[in-house]
Amino acid sequence: MDAGMIALLLFGSLLVLLFLGVPIAFGMGGISLIFGFIFWGGLPSFEAFSLGAYGKVTEFVLSAVPLYLLMAAILQYSDLADDMYEAVYRWFGGLRGGLAVGTTLISSIFAAMVGIATVATATLGLTARPSMLSRGYDDKLTTGTIIAGGALGILIPPSIIMIIYASEAAVSPGAMFMGGIIPGILAAVIFIAYVLIKCGINPEMGPAISKTERFSMGEKLESIKSIFLPLFVIVLVLGSIYTGAATPTEAAAVGVVGAIISAAIKKKLTKENIKKIFAMSVRVNAMVFWILISAVAYSRIVSVTGVGSWFADFVTSFEVNAWVTLIAMQLVFFVLGMFIDPAAIILMTGPLFLPVVTQLGFDPVWYGVIFVINMCMAYMTPPFGFNLFVMRGIATDLSIDTIYRSVWPFVGLYALVIVICMFFPQLVLWLPNLMIK
Repeated sequence: MDAGMIALLLFGSLLVLLFLGVPIAFGMGGISLIFGFIFWGGLPSFEAFSLGAYGKVTEFVLSAVPLYLLMAAILQYSDLADDMYEAVYRWFGGLRGGLAVGTTLISSIFAAMVGIATVATATLGLTARPSMLSRGYDDKLTTGTIIAGGALGILIPPSIIMIIYASEAAVSPGAMFMGGIIPGILAAVIFIAYVLIKCGINPEMGPAISKTERFSMGEKLESIKSIFLPLFVIVLVLGSIYTGAATPTEAAAVGVVGAIISAAIKKKLTKENIKKIFAMSVRVNAMVFWILISAVAYSRIVSVTGVGSWFADFVTSFEVNAWVTLIAMQLVFFVLGMFIDPAAIILMTGPLFLPVVTQLGFDPVWYGVIFVINMCMAYMTPPFGFNLFVMRGIATDLSIDTIYRSVWPFVGLYALVIVICMFFPQLVLWLPNLMIK
C-alpha cells in the first residue's frame, strides 16, 4: 500500500471519528493502535507506543505545562480582575467605548500571567460584562470584546499552546514566548482602535459614563495600586526568561510562586479556593496530556509509514509560490479550529506541515507564532470555539446566536494581525533574535 493511500485512510478515518463526536485523544490513539497492529503486529506496536508516550510526557520542556496551569488556576481564584476593572472604570469610563477598551487591557494583562485562553473570558464575563451592560453598552460589542480579549491568553506569553508547539517543532519555548509579545500587543491595539472607532461613529454602542459618575485624579491614581500584583507576576515570569535567570520551564515555577504570593496578599488562599485551584489544574492538565499521549502514537504512524515525507514532497512538488502554500495551511487551520482544540491541531498536523515549512524555508518560530494567532481565532469561531461556550456558561441570558454574531468582527481583526505579521516578519522575530545575541 503506497503512502498516499495510507494518508487517505489515516486522516479520513480520524475526521470521521471527530464528526461522530469521539474525543480527539481517543480518536487519534485508537486509529494509531489499529494501524500499528496492521503494520507491526500487536505486542510490538503496544511497546512502541508505550515507550514513545513515556518519552514524550517526561520531556523537560513539558513539565512547564502543569505549572502554568496551576498558576492560571491560582490567579483565576485570586480576584485580581475585580480590582483591575475598578481601575479601568475610573480611568477609561469617561471615554466612548472606554470600558471595552479597559476590558481589552485587562485581558492583555491576564494573558501575560496565565497562558490559557479561558481565564480572562470567564473572569471578565462575570465582572466586566454586567458593568458595561448596566451603562448601556451594546451586548454584541461587549461579548465580542471579552471573548476576543480572552483569546490573547495563548498569544501573549506565557502560553501553553506555544510550549506544545515548541516541543513538537523542536524550537525554543523562550523564542516562541518572545515572538508572541509584539503580535499580542498589536492585536490588543487593533481591538482598542476598532472599539474607539465603532463607538465614535455610534456613541450608543458604548456611551461614556456621566460626569457625575466620574472620578477625581486622586481617586484615579489611588486605583493604580491594583495593577501592582499582576505586574509583579508578569515581571517575575517574563523578566526571568528574558534576562536568562530561568528557562521558560523554570520560569513556570517562578510564576507559581508569584501567583501564590499574590493570592496570599489578597487573602484568597482559603480551603475552598485551594480545592477549586487543584480541581481546575488536574482536570485541564489531564486533558492536555491525554491528547499528547495519543498524538505521540499518531505522529509515529505518520512518520514510520512515510506519510509525513510523502506529504511534504507532494506539496512542494506543485509549481506554486511558497506563500500560496502557507496561506493554504492557514485556511486549513482556520477550518479545523472551528471543530478541534488548538493543542490537538498542532499534534495532528505537525507531522505533515512542519516538514513542508522546513522545505519551503520559513522560520519555524515565525510560522509557529502565525499558527498561534490563527488558534486565537479557533477559540472564538463557531460552532465549537471553546471561549464561546465559556461565555455561554457564565452568561445564561445570552443566546448562542448573539454570541456567534458578536465574534466575527474580531475574527476579522485577528486575520488582519496574521496578514501584518506575514508582511512584516520582524514583528515576530525581532525579540527572539535579541535573545540569541
